[in-house]
Amino acid sequence: MDNARKLRVQLITRNLPPLVGGMEQLNWHLVDQLRAAADVVVVGPEGASAFAPPATDIREVPLRPLWRFLLVATRCAVAVARQFRPDVVFGGSGLMAPMTWVSARLVGAKAAIYLHGLDIAVNHPLYRWFWLPFLHRMDLVFANSSATQAMAVAQGIPAARIAIVHPGVAVPGALPGHSPKRVADAFSGLGDGKVLLSVGRLSSRKGLCEFVSEVLPLIVRRCPDVMLLIAGDVPKDALHAKAQTPEMIRDAARRAGVGDHLRFLGVIVDREHLADIYRGSDLHVFPVRTIPGDPEGFGMVAIEAAAFGVPTVAYATGGVVDAVADGVSGRLVAPGQPQAFADAVVALLERPLPREQVWRHAQAYDWSQFGRKIFGTLCNLTSTGST
Repeated sequence: MDNARKLRVQLITRNLPPLVGGMEQLNWHLVDQLRAAADVVVVGPEGASAFAPPATDIREVPLRPLWRFLLVATRCAVAVARQFRPDVVFGGSGLMAPMTWVSARLVGAKAAIYLHGLDIAVNHPLYRWFWLPFLHRMDLVFANSSATQAMAVAQGIPAARIAIVHPGVAVPGALPGHSPKRVADAFSGLGDGKVLLSVGRLSSRKGLCEFVSEVLPLIVRRCPDVMLLIAGDVPKDALHAKAQTPEMIRDAARRAGVGDHLRFLGVIVDREHLADIYRGSDLHVFPVRTIPGDPEGFGMVAIEAAAFGVPTVAYATGGVVDAVADGVSGRLVAPGQPQAFADAVVALLERPLPREQVWRHAQAYDWSQFGRKIFGTLCNLTSTGST
């Protein structure tokens, strides 16, 4: 990533730790990768400095309420741009588009944005009236999947200005061993049956209520000792997300007669602990629903599972089709087909995919690959004036 003069990048984002989620992971690694090759200043949420990569220059603004964050972050972003004189102002999500474009234009910088699926699909009238026009003005739009790219083009953003860069994961240098005992030791009462795993925010889009009521009973009939572990909780700071609470999911499971076949682990922030859970699981399930206006932009968790050799069964919707390679890292099932989903799960439990094959699929998504693609595209943007 050597360059005659270090690229200057100003990143603006609301999604950084201490908030927890896939977007927060992505922006953390975006900072980490860019700062190795560029001069980076971040405008981010209060508390982010304590969790940021070492020696990161972060200008913090209050996270809540949202209107205050947007107002203060805009003022801060403009001030930073005038002082820092960036080559690129980079918005970490569509929500940052207005302040990204204004800050860039004030100092003659390029404006770039990273789009997640909901950034382009959200149907709020104010967002569509005010925010979407700024997305059209960007010099460069990164899309997290081919599905997000297609939605952006459908909204009138020229395809020539869009670059697909999939989110990444931390891929171990060697295939992690499969260690069911680690999970059994940590969570009593699991028994010796197969372990299914779900990781992520408990939003309606993730479809866990539907999974435990429609799919899990079909699996249990054929695999009576199977256990579903659920790592995650309701989305407290996510915008637009509708929740399925643990109580709702437990109730759906009880009514379906499978209440004894799931365990909630809560939010797991310790990466080593989460790694142990992946290593002890046989299969990751990702029953994402197809909901108009609320797409699954990519599906980072499917790649994260693959990094530990754990295959995924998922409904083929949104950007999930970019994250799961059917027959290689898991199985894709037509949306709304619970019997087909159950059949795919049972088939992989009885005849598992080679864990090394699944792990190798994840290697193409390592964060270092993500960083190289982002940095190279930004360098091209600033040197040629176009993507």
